[in-house]
Formats: sequence, structure tokens, C-alpha cells
Amino acid sequence: MRRQLLPALRMILVMTVLTGLAYPLVVTGLAHALFTDEADGSLLRRDGEIVGSSLQGQVFTADRYFHTRPSAAGDVGYDASATSGSNDGPTNETFLALVEQRVAVYRETNGLPDDTHVPVDAVTASGSGLDPEITPANASRQAARVATARGLDADRVRDLIERHTTASTFGILGEERVNVVELNLALDALT
Repeated sequence: MRRQLLPALRMILVMTVLTGLAYPLVVTGLAHALFTDEADGSLLRRDGEIVGSSLQGQVFTADRYFHTRPSAAGDVGYDASATSGSNDGPTNETFLALVEQRVAVYRETNGLPDDTHVPVDAVTASGSGLDPEITPANASRQAARVATARGLDADRVRDLIERHTTASTFGILGEERVNVVELNLALDALT
């Protein structure tokens, strides 16, 4: 029994050191060396102070800011400790009523007529509840409101949206998108 137990304990110790200490340290070191910004959380700074991450959305409600998509994460949304989707399907009556309510609020907030198409990402939460990005169509629908609230020319705001629009990854994965936190920081830099 002892002949089998000692090699097994040695193997546990060796594997613990290799996979529990050495490997994570090497991977973390490589990540910091090769992808410094990403390894630190893709933090966004304003005047040297951390104001968020480009990987996590934030709640913006003032008219002078672009609004993010709804979030099911936490009571007020975008709570990283309560990340989740709503888990309501497209035939759920509660979900449909909530979407209808959000469409009405979106149109009212942005001064849109009743026949204006509302982008789906403006009224539905993402799977994680922390999505920092919206579609360019959603941003465009909000441009007039933001421009008016900031006293800016609407074309200047639309140009800013265009400059902050990211193409699909490798030209084939996903859709064009606009990072709301980065866009709002760029707006704050203008005014």
C-alpha cells in the first residue's frame, strides 16, 4: 500500500505546482507582456481616473448621453455580481409586454414618431446583461436627442458615432457595433 501511496502523493504535489502555480503564472505573465491593456480589464480612464471598462456596459439615463441596451443583471441593471439574461422567450407574455413598454419609452425619449422602427437591441437585454455595445442603428436613433441636449450639431454627433463604430470581427463574425461607454466618453471630451 505504501508503495502506491507515496508516488500518488508525489504526483499530486507535482501536478498541483505545475497546473495550480506554474501554468497560471506563465499564462498571466504572457498576457501582461503581449496584451497589457486587455489583461488589465480594458479599463477606460478620464483625467487619469478609471471610469469603467470597454468590456462592460454602464447605465446612462441622462439625455446628454447615449443609452445602453436594457439589462437584466441586477435590480438596476449592469450589476456584474448579478450577470444574467432575462430567460424569457419570444412568446412569453410578460416579455412581450415589457418590450412593448420599452418601445414606447424609447420612442418618447428620442422624440420618434409611432411608425419609426425601433432597433431590437434598444428594447431587449443581452444574454449576459452586461453588453457595452449597441448597433449603429440604435445609436443613430438617439443622435438627435444627444445633440440637442449637448447643444451640438447633429452631423457632428453622427460623425462621432461613425468614428466609434467597430466592424464585425474579421469581417464575418458578429455585426457592426458601437461601444456606448467609449462613445459617451468621447462626447464628454467634446463639451
